[in-house]
Amino acid sequence: MVERWERPILHRDYDYEQRGLEDPRVTKIGDTFYMTYVAHDGKNAQTAYAESSDLTHFDKKGIISAQLTYQEAEELFQEQKLKDQYKIFASYYEDEAGQDVLLWHKDIFLFPRKIQNKYILVHRILPDIQLAFFDNFNELGTKNFWFNHIQNLHKFVLLENKHWFETQSIGGGCVPIETDAGWLFIFHAIESRNIGRVYHACAALLDKETPLHVLGRLHEPLFSPTEEWERSGMVSNVVFPTGTAQFGDTLYIYYGAADKRIAVAELSISELIAELLNPANHH
Repeated sequence: MVERWERPILHRDYDYEQRGLEDPRVTKIGDTFYMTYVAHDGKNAQTAYAESSDLTHFDKKGIISAQLTYQEAEELFQEQKLKDQYKIFASYYEDEAGQDVLLWHKDIFLFPRKIQNKYILVHRILPDIQLAFFDNFNELGTKNFWFNHIQNLHKFVLLENKHWFETQSIGGGCVPIETDAGWLFIFHAIESRNIGRVYHACAALLDKETPLHVLGRLHEPLFSPTEEWERSGMVSNVVFPTGTAQFGDTLYIYYGAADKRIAVAELSISELIAELLNPANHH
Protein backbone atom coordinates (compact mmCIF):
# COMPACT_ATOMS: atom_id res chain seq x y z
CA MET A 1 0.00 0.00 0.00
CA VAL A 2 1.20 3.49 -0.84
CA GLU A 3 0.40 6.26 1.59
CA ARG A 4 0.08 9.77 0.22
CA TRP A 5 -0.39 12.70 2.55
CA GLU A 6 -3.14 15.19 1.84
CA ARG A 7 -0.93 18.10 2.88
CA PRO A 8 2.59 19.15 1.83
CA ILE A 9 5.50 18.31 4.11
CA LEU A 10 6.90 21.82 3.49
CA HIS A 11 5.03 25.06 2.84
CA ARG A 12 6.07 28.37 1.30
CA ASP A 13 6.89 30.24 4.50
CA TYR A 14 9.52 32.76 3.43
CA ASP A 15 9.89 35.39 0.73
CA TYR A 16 12.67 33.45 -0.99
CA GLU A 17 10.29 30.52 -1.62
CA GLN A 18 7.05 32.34 -2.43
CA ARG A 19 6.96 31.13 -6.03
CA GLY A 20 7.45 27.51 -5.11
CA LEU A 21 9.59 24.66 -3.80
CA GLU A 22 10.94 21.84 -5.96
CA ASP A 23 13.49 19.03 -6.39
CA PRO A 24 13.83 17.88 -2.74
CA ARG A 25 16.56 15.38 -1.86
CA VAL A 26 16.93 13.79 1.58
CA THR A 27 20.23 12.56 3.04
CA LYS A 28 20.59 10.84 6.41
CA ILE A 29 23.81 11.58 8.29
CA GLY A 30 23.93 10.07 11.76
CA ASP A 31 20.46 10.47 13.27
CA THR A 32 19.56 13.57 11.27
CA PHE A 33 17.74 13.81 7.95
CA TYR A 34 18.81 16.76 5.77
CA MET A 35 16.42 17.87 3.05
CA THR A 36 17.75 20.23 0.38
CA TYR A 37 15.30 21.86 -2.00
CA VAL A 38 15.14 24.60 -4.62
CA ALA A 39 13.28 27.75 -3.55
CA HIS A 40 11.92 30.20 -6.14
CA ASP A 41 11.13 33.83 -5.33
CA GLY A 42 9.99 34.79 -8.83
CA LYS A 43 13.43 35.92 -9.96
CA ASN A 44 16.04 33.68 -8.36
CA ALA A 45 16.33 29.93 -7.94
CA GLN A 46 18.23 29.23 -4.73
CA THR A 47 18.76 26.13 -2.63
CA ALA A 48 17.68 25.93 1.01
CA TYR A 49 17.71 23.11 3.52
CA ALA A 50 15.74 21.74 6.46
CA GLU A 51 16.50 19.20 9.19
CA SER A 52 14.40 16.44 10.73
CA SER A 53 14.78 13.59 13.20
CA ASP A 54 11.67 11.68 12.08
CA LEU A 55 11.06 12.53 8.38
CA THR A 56 7.75 14.05 9.42
CA HIS A 57 8.59 17.40 11.00
CA PHE A 58 11.24 19.52 9.27
CA ASP A 59 12.93 22.62 10.67
CA LYS A 60 13.90 25.04 7.91
CA LYS A 61 17.43 26.40 8.22
CA GLY A 62 17.59 28.84 5.32
CA ILE A 63 19.50 29.31 2.07
CA ILE A 64 22.80 27.49 1.53
CA SER A 65 23.46 28.27 -2.14
CA ALA A 66 25.82 30.96 -3.40
CA GLN A 67 24.59 34.51 -2.82
CA LEU A 68 26.56 35.88 -5.76
CA THR A 69 25.19 37.58 -8.83
CA TYR A 70 26.03 36.16 -12.22
CA GLN A 71 27.99 39.35 -12.85
CA GLU A 72 30.21 38.60 -9.84
CA ALA A 73 30.52 34.92 -10.75
CA GLU A 74 31.32 35.65 -14.40
CA GLU A 75 34.43 37.57 -13.39
CA LEU A 76 35.60 34.50 -11.45
CA PHE A 77 34.81 32.24 -14.41
CA GLN A 78 36.95 34.42 -16.66
CA GLU A 79 39.87 34.50 -14.22
CA GLN A 80 39.99 30.69 -14.31
CA LYS A 81 39.45 30.50 -18.06
CA LEU A 82 36.52 28.13 -17.61
CA LYS A 83 34.90 26.90 -20.80
CA ASP A 84 32.61 29.27 -22.67
CA GLN A 85 29.40 27.54 -21.56
CA TYR A 86 29.79 28.97 -18.05
CA LYS A 87 29.73 32.49 -19.49
CA ILE A 88 26.96 31.67 -21.96
CA PHE A 89 24.64 30.55 -19.16
CA ALA A 90 25.56 33.69 -17.19
CA SER A 91 24.58 35.89 -20.13
CA TYR A 92 21.35 33.95 -20.65
CA TYR A 93 20.09 34.41 -17.07
CA GLU A 94 21.15 38.07 -16.98
CA ASP A 95 19.16 38.67 -20.17
CA GLU A 96 16.17 36.79 -18.78
CA ALA A 97 16.07 38.20 -15.23
CA GLY A 98 18.35 41.26 -15.11
CA GLN A 99 21.92 42.08 -14.17
CA ASP A 100 21.24 41.53 -10.47
CA VAL A 101 20.01 37.94 -10.86
CA LEU A 102 21.74 35.53 -8.49
CA LEU A 103 23.68 32.50 -9.61
CA TRP A 104 21.22 29.78 -10.70
CA HIS A 105 22.44 27.26 -8.12
CA LYS A 106 20.48 23.99 -8.08
CA ASP A 107 20.81 20.18 -7.79
CA ILE A 108 22.41 20.52 -4.35
CA PHE A 109 22.51 17.63 -1.87
CA LEU A 110 24.82 15.89 0.60
CA PHE A 111 26.95 12.77 0.66
CA PRO A 112 25.60 10.46 3.42
CA ARG A 113 28.75 10.59 5.53
CA LYS A 114 31.79 12.75 6.12
CA ILE A 115 34.93 11.94 4.15
CA GLN A 116 38.27 12.93 5.64
CA ASN A 117 36.33 14.83 8.34
CA LYS A 118 34.53 17.00 5.78
CA TYR A 119 30.90 17.21 4.76
CA ILE A 120 30.55 17.01 0.98
CA LEU A 121 27.95 18.87 -1.03
CA VAL A 122 27.09 17.96 -4.59
CA HIS A 123 26.09 21.09 -6.48
CA ARG A 124 25.68 22.39 -9.99
CA ILE A 125 26.83 25.65 -11.48
CA LEU A 126 25.88 25.27 -15.12
CA PRO A 127 26.92 23.39 -17.15
CA ASP A 128 28.86 20.90 -14.93
CA ILE A 129 28.59 19.08 -11.59
CA GLN A 130 30.87 20.18 -8.76
CA LEU A 131 31.65 19.15 -5.18
CA ALA A 132 32.08 21.49 -2.21
CA PHE A 133 33.81 20.44 1.03
CA PHE A 134 32.93 22.12 4.33
CA ASP A 135 33.19 21.78 8.11
CA ASN A 136 29.82 23.08 9.31
CA PHE A 137 26.57 24.26 7.79
CA ASN A 138 27.02 27.84 8.92
CA GLU A 139 29.77 28.21 6.31
CA LEU A 140 27.33 27.59 3.48
CA GLY A 141 25.27 30.63 4.40
CA THR A 142 28.18 33.01 3.90
CA LYS A 143 29.06 34.80 0.70
CA ASN A 144 32.76 34.48 1.52
CA PHE A 145 32.63 30.64 1.45
CA TRP A 146 31.10 30.53 -2.00
CA PHE A 147 33.29 33.33 -3.36
CA ASN A 148 36.41 31.39 -2.37
CA HIS A 149 34.97 28.14 -3.69
CA ILE A 150 33.95 29.56 -7.07
CA GLN A 151 37.30 31.35 -7.32
CA ASN A 152 38.79 27.84 -7.49
CA LEU A 153 35.86 26.07 -9.15
CA HIS A 154 38.04 24.32 -11.73
CA LYS A 155 39.55 22.24 -8.89
CA PHE A 156 36.15 20.95 -7.77
CA VAL A 157 34.49 19.92 -11.02
CA LEU A 158 33.31 16.34 -10.59
CA LEU A 159 31.86 15.73 -14.05
CA GLU A 160 31.84 17.80 -17.23
CA ASN A 161 29.20 17.55 -19.92
CA LYS A 162 30.96 15.77 -22.76
CA HIS A 163 28.86 12.96 -24.25
CA TRP A 164 26.31 13.21 -27.07
CA PHE A 165 23.38 13.15 -24.62
CA GLU A 166 24.92 15.86 -22.41
CA THR A 167 25.24 18.64 -24.98
CA GLN A 168 23.49 21.30 -22.90
CA SER A 169 24.38 20.47 -19.29
CA ILE A 170 24.41 17.88 -16.52
CA GLY A 171 23.25 17.98 -12.90
CA GLY A 172 23.18 15.88 -9.75
CA GLY A 173 20.38 13.39 -9.35
CA CYS A 174 20.30 11.02 -6.36
CA VAL A 175 22.21 10.96 -3.09
CA PRO A 176 25.38 8.88 -3.71
CA ILE A 177 25.17 5.23 -2.67
CA GLU A 178 28.19 3.73 -0.92
CA THR A 179 29.27 0.32 -2.23
CA ASP A 180 32.42 -1.76 -1.82
CA ALA A 181 33.53 -0.59 -5.26
CA GLY A 182 32.92 3.11 -4.63
CA TRP A 183 30.12 5.68 -4.60
CA LEU A 184 27.39 4.93 -7.12
CA PHE A 185 26.29 8.28 -8.48
CA ILE A 186 23.08 8.70 -10.48
CA PHE A 187 22.72 12.04 -12.27
CA HIS A 188 20.82 13.63 -15.14
CA ALA A 189 21.93 15.07 -18.46
CA ILE A 190 20.22 17.44 -20.87
CA GLU A 191 20.57 16.90 -24.59
CA SER A 192 19.89 19.95 -26.76
CA ARG A 193 17.84 19.18 -29.88
CA ASN A 194 15.90 21.23 -32.40
CA ILE A 195 12.70 19.72 -30.97
CA GLY A 196 13.68 20.97 -27.51
CA ARG A 197 15.58 19.59 -24.54
CA VAL A 198 15.71 15.88 -23.72
CA TYR A 199 16.58 14.77 -20.18
CA HIS A 200 18.40 11.47 -19.62
CA ALA A 201 19.37 9.49 -16.50
CA CYS A 202 23.08 8.70 -16.21
CA ALA A 203 25.50 6.89 -13.89
CA ALA A 204 29.09 7.15 -12.64
CA LEU A 205 31.25 5.47 -10.00
CA LEU A 206 33.37 7.61 -7.64
CA ASP A 207 36.32 6.69 -5.44
CA LYS A 208 35.23 6.05 -1.84
CA GLU A 209 37.78 8.29 -0.12
CA THR A 210 38.56 10.71 -2.96
CA PRO A 211 35.19 11.22 -4.64
CA LEU A 212 36.53 13.77 -7.13
CA HIS A 213 38.30 10.77 -8.69
CA VAL A 214 35.86 9.21 -11.17
CA LEU A 215 36.39 5.46 -11.57
CA GLY A 216 33.89 4.94 -14.35
CA ARG A 217 31.12 6.68 -16.23
CA LEU A 218 28.56 5.33 -18.66
CA HIS A 219 29.07 6.57 -22.21
CA GLU A 220 25.37 6.04 -22.94
CA PRO A 221 22.31 7.02 -20.87
CA LEU A 222 21.20 4.74 -18.05
CA PHE A 223 17.66 5.32 -19.34
CA SER A 224 15.89 7.92 -21.44
CA PRO A 225 12.32 9.11 -22.05
CA THR A 226 10.68 6.40 -24.16
CA GLU A 227 7.20 5.97 -22.66
CA GLU A 228 4.39 8.28 -23.76
CA TRP A 229 4.05 9.65 -20.20
CA GLU A 230 7.79 10.50 -20.20
CA ARG A 231 7.68 12.14 -23.62
CA SER A 232 4.56 14.25 -23.08
CA GLY A 233 3.62 16.30 -20.01
CA MET A 234 4.22 19.65 -18.30
CA VAL A 235 7.78 19.55 -19.68
CA SER A 236 8.11 16.91 -22.37
CA ASN A 237 10.95 14.43 -22.82
CA VAL A 238 12.05 14.34 -19.19
CA VAL A 239 13.33 11.61 -16.87
CA PHE A 240 14.71 13.33 -13.76
CA PRO A 241 16.10 10.99 -11.06
CA THR A 242 16.14 12.32 -7.49
CA GLY A 243 15.77 9.38 -5.10
CA THR A 244 16.64 5.72 -4.61
CA ALA A 245 15.75 2.73 -2.45
CA GLN A 246 18.05 -0.28 -2.11
CA PHE A 247 16.92 -3.82 -1.28
CA GLY A 248 19.81 -6.25 -1.50
CA ASP A 249 21.23 -6.05 -5.01
CA THR A 250 18.16 -4.29 -6.38
CA LEU A 251 18.13 -0.53 -6.75
CA TYR A 252 14.92 1.38 -7.35
CA ILE A 253 15.44 4.81 -8.91
CA TYR A 254 12.57 7.25 -8.47
CA TYR A 255 12.31 9.95 -11.09
CA GLY A 256 10.11 12.72 -12.38
CA ALA A 257 8.48 11.89 -15.72
CA ALA A 258 7.72 14.86 -17.99
CA ASP A 259 7.31 17.02 -14.85
CA LYS A 260 3.87 15.50 -14.38
CA ARG A 261 4.30 12.07 -12.80
CA ILE A 262 6.61 10.15 -10.48
CA ALA A 263 7.94 6.85 -11.81
CA VAL A 264 10.42 4.18 -10.76
CA ALA A 265 13.07 2.17 -12.59
CA GLU A 266 14.64 -1.05 -11.30
CA LEU A 267 18.16 -2.37 -11.88
CA SER A 268 20.87 -4.64 -10.47
CA ILE A 269 23.54 -2.75 -8.54
CA SER A 270 26.21 -5.39 -9.17
CA GLU A 271 25.54 -5.41 -12.91
CA LEU A 272 25.67 -1.61 -13.10
CA ILE A 273 28.94 -1.47 -11.13
CA ALA A 274 30.45 -4.16 -13.36
CA GLU A 275 29.54 -2.06 -16.38
CA LEU A 276 31.00 1.08 -14.81
CA LEU A 277 34.25 -0.75 -14.04
CA ASN A 278 34.51 -1.97 -17.62
CA PRO A 279 37.65 -0.32 -19.07
CA ALA A 280 35.52 1.00 -21.93
CA ASN A 281 33.71 3.21 -19.42
CA HIS A 282 36.72 4.57 -17.57
CA HIS A 283 36.50 8.34 -17.23
